[in-house]
Amino acid sequence: MATSGSVDFNLDMAEITEEAFERCGLELRTGYDARTARRSLNLLFADWANRGLNLWTVEQVTQTLAQLSSTSSVATYPIGTITMTVGASGSFSVGETITGGTSSTTASIITKPSGTTMTLTVPSGDFTATETITGSSSAATTTVTANPGLTDVQATVDMLEVVIRRDSNDISSSRINRQDYLNIPTKTTQGRPTQYYIDRLITPTITVWPSPENSTDQLIYYRVKRLDDSDAGTNNAQVPFRFLPCLVAGLAYQISVKKAPNRIGMLKDIYEEEFARAAAEDGERTALRLVPTYSSLSI
Repeated sequence: MATSGSVDFNLDMAEITEEAFERCGLELRTGYDARTARRSLNLLFADWANRGLNLWTVEQVTQTLAQLSSTSSVATYPIGTITMTVGASGSFSVGETITGGTSSTTASIITKPSGTTMTLTVPSGDFTATETITGSSSAATTTVTANPGLTDVQATVDMLEVVIRRDSNDISSSRINRQDYLNIPTKTTQGRPTQYYIDRLITPTITVWPSPENSTDQLIYYRVKRLDDSDAGTNNAQVPFRFLPCLVAGLAYQISVKKAPNRIGMLKDIYEEEFARAAAEDGERTALRLVPTYSSLSI
């Protein structure tokens, strides 16, 4: 007997919801049932972000480091990209501060402007469309076409490995905590960055040290992004097929808390088992080598 030859099985949000309701011994009937299920799905995705690393949400980002002006206190960059569309940007330069004429919002340019776009640090406020912005060093002016969005940066959950690339050579950079960064006596020292501090705000940023000594070094890193929201029943979940059993089990458990309390215990056990199995499989297959240390031994 021939097999189907098909390997494209998937479930959209509506089918995931139906399966979860059936596991609760319920039938999906009303529009409110669909809305409450979508809300539970989004909360479930948030729970997954707290439980650990989901490999399919990892992406590589490359940013050009900017040698900021001497008046800049620290070299702080968004984790992700913030792009502003303007009337023209060719006269602006990397590292200079731009200021909105109406909003008085400021930001620094962190990549060479091209055409009608420029990449910025996190703005200290909100630019407004049609306002004029002025560069601090070039004195160039242009008009803001659209206020830069922070959605991409705010979708960052955390950062993983970081390297600094110069002349095609990559040097690893080490992560330090808030206290370690605070204890650095001179934060404006310039050089090739060797350390970085992540401030996990709603709009997360990365601060490198020493401060970049040029505007050609590249900051290359892997970041973990949040899963796409469950917005419509026709959407597919942003998960690999091997996580579908876990997703359905998790939603069934979430729905049981609200609509089938007599099944909470059973459905929670199933969900935790499915998640543990899926999370254990979602890992890198690399060799593990353990090297003992003898530093504490005396002869």
